[in-house]
Amino acid sequence: MDRPTLYIANKNYSSWSFRPWMALTGAGVDFEEVLIPFDYPGGNPDIKAVSPTGRVPLLQHGALKIWESLAIIEYVAELYPNAGLLPRDRAERALARSVSMEMLSGFRALRGACPMNIRRPKGKIALPDGVDADISRIETIWRDLLQQSGGPFLFGAFSGADAMFAPVVNRFEIYDLVSQNDTLAYMETMKAHPAWRKWEEAARAEPWIVPEDEV
Repeated sequence: MDRPTLYIANKNYSSWSFRPWMALTGAGVDFEEVLIPFDYPGGNPDIKAVSPTGRVPLLQHGALKIWESLAIIEYVAELYPNAGLLPRDRAERALARSVSMEMLSGFRALRGACPMNIRRPKGKIALPDGVDADISRIETIWRDLLQQSGGPFLFGAFSGADAMFAPVVNRFEIYDLVSQNDTLAYMETMKAHPAWRKWEEAARAEPWIVPEDEV
């Protein structure tokens, strides 16, 4: 099978890139990584040269190009059905897709106010309307799934659903947004994953600074 290539942007800031990268890395999928930083005011032309949307992440597999983080995870889950990116149980797969899609399309208040930033020192900020509701909903999702599965990840073993929420783990931590013990325990589980640690190490070593994401 041809080795897929995953195009990503800055590891310190790119939540969209973090999701499929952590999913593939966490599942042990062999892929080539190509990082194209978005350190141009109008966007890096190198991204536009490879991506039909002018954005990353993008997975290239042979001549096929797949964009959007969840679509990439779903595609790779089909390529490698034993990698564990989706639960084996049909009902759990449907639930995993539901919460992943909710993360993909929702929580705009949280995402807008609190950009992902691996290097940011922990500290609170003033939160606009809507953020508290987003936080509460995410904590409810995590709590319900962990109680149902028994943990330590949302569906027991690490899966694509956990990867979809990985940037939220960073947001909750660096903006000091949560205090519930079960939420903090899940965050520690995610941060201890070898894929998370590998991403974090690379993010902290990056030279690029994007001022608009330095909240």
